[in-house]
Amino acid sequence: MKKTSPLIAASMALGLAGMAQAQSSMTIYGSVDEYFNHMSSSSGTKLNTLQDGKDLRSRLGFRGAEDLGGGLSAKFQLEMGLSATSGATADATRAFDRQSWVGLADSSLGEVRLGRQNTAIFYRGDYIDYTARTLGSMVNNFGVPSRYDNDVSYISPRWAGLQLEGHFAQQQASTTTAQVSTPIVQAAADYLNGPVRVGYAGLQAKAPLGSPVNANVYYHNLYANYDYGKGKVYAVYIRSNNIASSSNGNDAAQVLGNTGGAVSWASGAVNRQFEIYQLSADYNVTGQLRVGALWGRISDKSGSGQNASGGSIGAYYALSKRTTLSALWETMRNDTNAGFRPSGSAGLSPNFVAADVNGRTISGFQLGILHRF
Repeated sequence: MKKTSPLIAASMALGLAGMAQAQSSMTIYGSVDEYFNHMSSSSGTKLNTLQDGKDLRSRLGFRGAEDLGGGLSAKFQLEMGLSATSGATADATRAFDRQSWVGLADSSLGEVRLGRQNTAIFYRGDYIDYTARTLGSMVNNFGVPSRYDNDVSYISPRWAGLQLEGHFAQQQASTTTAQVSTPIVQAAADYLNGPVRVGYAGLQAKAPLGSPVNANVYYHNLYANYDYGKGKVYAVYIRSNNIASSSNGNDAAQVLGNTGGAVSWASGAVNRQFEIYQLSADYNVTGQLRVGALWGRISDKSGSGQNASGGSIGAYYALSKRTTLSALWETMRNDTNAGFRPSGSAGLSPNFVAADVNGRTISGFQLGILHRF
């Protein structure tokens, strides 16, 4: 739903004074994603639940722009996650947990944003695999650093097919006596030439001063895809010592958190290095029906035996531009010392306990409906 001047009702609701101008615009947008989940572990435990966020976490957002003339514009975005199964917010501690930023964009120079933003890695989900790196993706089961507070970013225009992106997020402590944290630095490059796309997105952060574990945290993501006309073929390689999701049963604590604030890693898990390999492809059977499949492996290079492998097969049927039905089957086998869980755009809730995950094989089938507005 898009509204242009005068933006009286929207401005009152959001407290965004001054947006009601002739060359300003604001969009209210969102999604509702619900699915039936049947999932079983080789431990014998089963999940039969209605859940939120298989492909696109339910959300409500507001974004807008003001034309300042000469190719310059002011922009903002506010976005909150929702649990459609209960109507609750995804994060009870903040209103706009997903994004909250303001910026300036120039048509020839690029865009600068300030505030809570998605990482460059998270933004490239559509480039990774046929699921857009959600439920059914081994990359998603490992985890993806999603967003950080206090983030200053620059996104370039696309020059001869190449677009650059950089972020600097200073993790500010809540008090002056708290542990001093170092910034999280991100860099990304995306090259698009006809049917071929290749790119890199990554981040790194040094250990905070006085951290119990003195080690740099990193997440490097190389990806490529090829559009062959009826679909795409995808490949991705990731190297990281950061299990960026709480999906790992052996160590659910994040080494580098996604929620912002002062970052402190006391976990020895930061000394484990992983490599993730994944291949995927999809095929457009008709203009409405798309099918896809993938296989991937999480390889523990530290010698701890925390390896996992798995794959998925999925189908997506577009009832309209806004409403999609989907079906997915996935399986994942954890080696003896590994404890990764399947995860969607939103984490599973309820989920398996560690005894159902560590060293277990997990398989599942889901039927879902996604509506965008």
